[in-house]
Amino acid sequence: MVTLQDAQQQMGAVWDPAVAEGQVPAHFGNDPAAIAAVTTGVALVDRSHWALLQLTGDDRALFLHNQSTANIKALQPGQGCQTVLVTSTARTLDLAMVAVTAEALDLLVSPGMGPTLFRWLDRYIFPADRVALADISGQFAIFSLVGPQSALCLQQLGATLDDISALEPFAHQTMILAQDVSVRVQRGSGLATDGYTLWVSNDRAGDLWQAIAQAGAVPLGEQAWEQLRITEGRPAVGHELTEDYNPLEAGLWTAVSFNKGCYIGQETIARLNTYNGVKLNLWGFRLPRVIATPCPILQADQKVGTLTSCVATENGAIGLGYLRTKVGGAGLSVMIDHCPTDAIDLPFITRELANTIDH
Repeated sequence: MVTLQDAQQQMGAVWDPAVAEGQVPAHFGNDPAAIAAVTTGVALVDRSHWALLQLTGDDRALFLHNQSTANIKALQPGQGCQTVLVTSTARTLDLAMVAVTAEALDLLVSPGMGPTLFRWLDRYIFPADRVALADISGQFAIFSLVGPQSALCLQQLGATLDDISALEPFAHQTMILAQDVSVRVQRGSGLATDGYTLWVSNDRAGDLWQAIAQAGAVPLGEQAWEQLRITEGRPAVGHELTEDYNPLEAGLWTAVSFNKGCYIGQETIARLNTYNGVKLNLWGFRLPRVIATPCPILQADQKVGTLTSCVATENGAIGLGYLRTKVGGAGLSVMIDHCPTDAIDLPFITRELANTIDH
C-alpha cells in the first residue's frame, strides 16, 4: 500500500500552507490542463480537508429534517441530497451533501466547519432525542471525479455500467474498485459539472488515488478547484455563505423544500418565496484582474451589491457577488474597483421554485 501523500507527490503535488492550510495539494503544476479536463475528460480532486459529520439513532432523520432545508425524512438508504444548515432567521451556515445509509446520516460539510456545525447541531439535541452526533472526519479520504468522462473512469476501475447508471443525483452505493478497494461512490462532484464523490478509508486512499490516475484522470489541486468553484457559481462559507445571506439569495433553491413542513428558519424562507421577498441575488462577474473582497459593486456611483469572491483565470479574473434584486441581474452593467463589467449567470446557481427538486 502507498500513502496518499506519496501517491500525490509522484504526480507532482505541491503543498502550500497558505492554501487550505496545507491539508491538500495546492496544485500539481498543471492547472490549465486540469481545468480543461473538467470540460473534456475527467479531473481528480482531493477534498479530504472537507469535514464529515455523522448522525445515528432512531430519530436521526427527523432531527436533521428539522435543522435544515431539504426533505430529509423522504430519503431512503442509498439516497442523498444537498441541504442548507441555517439559523433561526434563515441565514446560511453551510451547504451539506447528505448520504443516507441503513444505520446513519453522513454529512459532507465545508472545510473547517466540522467543529462549528458539531456544536451548532449538538445544542439542539435534547436528552429525550434518540440521536447521536459524531465527527468522523479523520476516518475517510474524500475525492471527487469531475467531468464528462467520470463514469467511464469508474468503469475502468471496475464499476459496472448498471451500477453507475443507477445512481441518481446524490444517490450512493458501495463498490469494490481497483486493487480491491471498498469505496462509497456518490453521484455529484460538488460542482455543477457532473461527476462523483468517493469516500474511502484512509488506509486505502493512496491506492485508490493511484488507480484513478492510471485510469486517465488528471489531478487537480485546490487552487484550480477554487477557480472552478467561482466559475460555476458554488457559494462558499466565509464568502457567499454567511449570516448576511439566506439560501434563496445564495441561489440554493434546489436544496430547499417548500413542502416539508416546519424546520428551523422555515417561516422566513416561506415568506421570502411567497411574497417575492428575495432582496439580493448571486451573480458572476468577469474582470480584467483579481480584486480583493469584499468590494462594493457600484452602478452610477451608488452601491448596488458586494463582490464576495474573486480568483485569477487564464483570461483575467472571475468573481462572485450579490446584487440587489431591484437593480437587475444578468447583463446589468456595473463598476467594481474601477473595472466595468456585466453580471452573468452561472450554472450552480438557481433562482426559482420551478427549478427545485423537492425530495
